[in-house]
This record gives sequence, structure tokens and C-alpha cells, in this order.
Amino acid sequence: MKKPQAPAGANQLRIIAGRWRSRRIRFLDAVGLRPTPDRVRETLFNWLQFDVSGAHCLDAFAGSGALSFEALSRGAASALLIERNAAQADCLRREAATLQAEGCRIINGDAQALLSRGLAEHLPATGFDLVFLDPPFNQGLVTPFCRLLELQHCLHAGSQVYIETELGWQDLQLPPAFVLYRETKAGVVHSFLTRYEPVDPPSAA
Repeated sequence: MKKPQAPAGANQLRIIAGRWRSRRIRFLDAVGLRPTPDRVRETLFNWLQFDVSGAHCLDAFAGSGALSFEALSRGAASALLIERNAAQADCLRREAATLQAEGCRIINGDAQALLSRGLAEHLPATGFDLVFLDPPFNQGLVTPFCRLLELQHCLHAGSQVYIETELGWQDLQLPPAFVLYRETKAGVVHSFLTRYEPVDPPSAA
């Protein structure tokens, strides 16, 4: 059988563990696309080692899809990937098909706009267990997106939200229900794992 050809300008990264261990996925050389480095991904999934199996995931700024494909490889039940770049979204679909990644859904669109309208048809009954937020830097996207996750009831108590950002924790000023659990830093990139621990039901006021 003829192997699928990599799209022009494609790069590759390796899935670290799980059923697709050492398999490589392709992504486009698109402006602003920053795949999470292997070392940081390994640290994140060490943090999550007991929480990935059976989890329903949202990858809001999917990019290469590295975080979602790693989660699915390690037993996540589903992953919803949102990618604004149409060509990269098509690339994600090809990679998902190559891996035969059941439970993987890919939407081409703006994550913030889609979430503002609600994700009812894609939302698990109790909300997402694990959310990956790795948006383009210097656009102020993390904090408003976390507020939307809360207001649109996309999370449940104990949901975990992983964030990659150029900002320090205090500078993010996240809603108080997002409680810092783990953190690391590689170069100028801060990585935070938070737990969603609401005290009162969220209000739109």
C-alpha cells in the first residue's frame, strides 16, 4: 500500500507513549504554530498519568494536535480539536484518519467564537474532563477563554485545564475557580496545570 505523502511544508513530531507510541504525526509550517516540545509534553502527561484514561478532552487551539493525539494514545475517550487554520485542520483530519483515531472530532473555526455560541452538540454530558489551552501568544486569549469555559458550563468540579502562555501566573488573572496545581517553564513559555474548583455556580452577571 502506498504511504500517504506529507503535505508540502509539513513538519513531524513523535507521540511519546500509549498505543501509538513512537508514531509520528505531521503538521504544517504555519505562522504562529508552536507544537508543545516533547519534554514539556512528557512532563504534562506525567502530571496527568492517572487522569487521562476515559477522559473527554477539548483542544481549543489545536495546532499540531500533539496534545490531543497524545491523550488519545494514552486512553482518552474523546478529543474535540478546534483549529482556525483551514489547511492545518485538513492536516489534522488526515493524521486522525491515518491513526484510526476513534473519538477524535476536528472543527475548523475560531475557538472563542464557537464557544461564545455554545458547544452543546459537542459537549460531553458532564462537561470536559481535560482542556488544553495553547493559543497564539501576545493576543490575550487565555483569560477570556477560561471565563467562557465557565460561563458556558463546559467544565465540572475537578476538570483540569492545561495552559501554555508567555505570561506568569499572577499576570493571567484567571477566575478564582481555576486553581493552580502544577507549573513548569521552558525558555519564555510558562506551562500551568489547573483544577476547576467552583465555590458557587457561575453567573453571567
